[in-house]
Amino acid sequence: MGIRYQSYQEEISFTVSTNRPLTLFEFNRRLREEIENALPHRYWIIAEISECRVHHQSGHCYLTLTDKEPGSKSTLTAQARGTIWKRQYSEIASYFEAQTGHPLKSGLKILFNASPRFHELYGFSLDIHDIDPTYTLGDLARQRQETIDRLQKEGLIELNQKQSLPLVPQRLAIISSPTAAGYQDFVAQLEKNPFGYAFRLTLFEASVQGAEAVSSIKAALHRVSMQRQAFDAVVVIRGGGSQTDLLCFDHYELAATVAQMPLPVLTGIGHERDESITDLVAHTALKTPTAVAAFLIDRLNEFEATVEEFFLRIREAASALTVAEERRIGQVATQIQQRTNVYLQARQYQLECQTRTLSDKPQKFLTEEQRHIMCEEMRLTNSVQQSLRAKEARQQQYAQALESSSQKKVNSGQRHLTHLEHCLQHAAEQKLQKARLAFQTRQQRLLYGAKDQLQIKGHQLQLLEMDVRSHDPEIMLMRGYTLTYVNGKLLKSIDQIKPGDKLETRLLAGSVESKVTKVKQPDLFDGIKN
Repeated sequence: MGIRYQSYQEEISFTVSTNRPLTLFEFNRRLREEIENALPHRYWIIAEISECRVHHQSGHCYLTLTDKEPGSKSTLTAQARGTIWKRQYSEIASYFEAQTGHPLKSGLKILFNASPRFHELYGFSLDIHDIDPTYTLGDLARQRQETIDRLQKEGLIELNQKQSLPLVPQRLAIISSPTAAGYQDFVAQLEKNPFGYAFRLTLFEASVQGAEAVSSIKAALHRVSMQRQAFDAVVVIRGGGSQTDLLCFDHYELAATVAQMPLPVLTGIGHERDESITDLVAHTALKTPTAVAAFLIDRLNEFEATVEEFFLRIREAASALTVAEERRIGQVATQIQQRTNVYLQARQYQLECQTRTLSDKPQKFLTEEQRHIMCEEMRLTNSVQQSLRAKEARQQQYAQALESSSQKKVNSGQRHLTHLEHCLQHAAEQKLQKARLAFQTRQQRLLYGAKDQLQIKGHQLQLLEMDVRSHDPEIMLMRGYTLTYVNGKLLKSIDQIKPGDKLETRLLAGSVESKVTKVKQPDLFDGIKN
């Protein structure tokens, strides 16, 4: 009994000015008054958005704000509800997205100006009046730099660039969504390339935006790794989108997986202004899917040009070799003819010497053995004549054989030269015809491209003109809107006026002057009543 009586006495003392217990409503109302008296101002607060939803009927935005232990991604140290009322949400959300490129969503860390509120039924919450986008930009930049520093420290930034990209990459593993416009443009550009190059494309379906994008793309990369012998390279493509849609490509896990791929990875992600961390670790980073297709086509075209250059060099070398062989054959024929003439002259001189020697025998020897000498002379004469005839016959045979062999070689060389000349002429005609076809194709591409660019730029100018006209103050006034000025300044907040001030309300035609007689503060629960 004593303990229960003491507890009751403590409760009675807590009620201060009443002798009865408080109802929950009365207690919460007093708690609200205490909070409003203790914290009457607005405060700048840093927190992370863990949940963000907009009520479609009322237009209010409801946030769940959290604070986590430093260095931890899951340990919460504080949590509160936040509300951006409809009259301020549109302006705050539009300005935040325009400055940061991201809408208000879970996972972002924000610096916001808020006042504390306590409602008897709904409990404690924060009314958010403004959000500073520069703080969020700095936090996103810090997270991105931390990821880059980690990849650099682990040696992953340039790891995939060490993979060798084939000179003719035609077997491609494509990671993309099959319904993405960027994928359709990529396939169409490769299939309709003006050079007729053939590519073998294999699609590995993956989600390229949203919460499932990182795990989906990693799974697709793993499937490609299991079949790496069947491909020359991996192409990761995604069409343009908001900067928020491309946040998945700044994720560490995805970038690390791309860096460690056993095949060279080519990326075509986003618009010209975007560069993700996945682009930094890829073998070759290109701005758009169509830029990847153009890169592949150009690589094959460069290889073909190199082959054609080698062909021209071989043809020139063959022509030079033919001329050199023809010159050498002519020199050999001349040498054979000269040596034959020298040999015949030498043999003729030997015969003459022998003849002179025989005719110069001593007269005494001739007289004494005249008869014998006459016989020997006749025999020698016959023998020499026979020998001469035999040698002349052999010389004629040698000359005929040499002449026939020389003629055959000359004829063979002429036939070979004629064949080479025909081949070179045929190849030159084919190359000229192909060059004319390529020139006509490129000329048509330039014409069509110029027309498309003119149409696109014209459409963009029309859109800009419509946008400028839609923001014309005169048009806004024609729709029924008015502009209210106090002391020459545009009235934006009730805090700018006080009783007795003169107001000027501008209409489409003319203006109305009025005087403030009473200033009514906004009801703290007008949003809840709505």
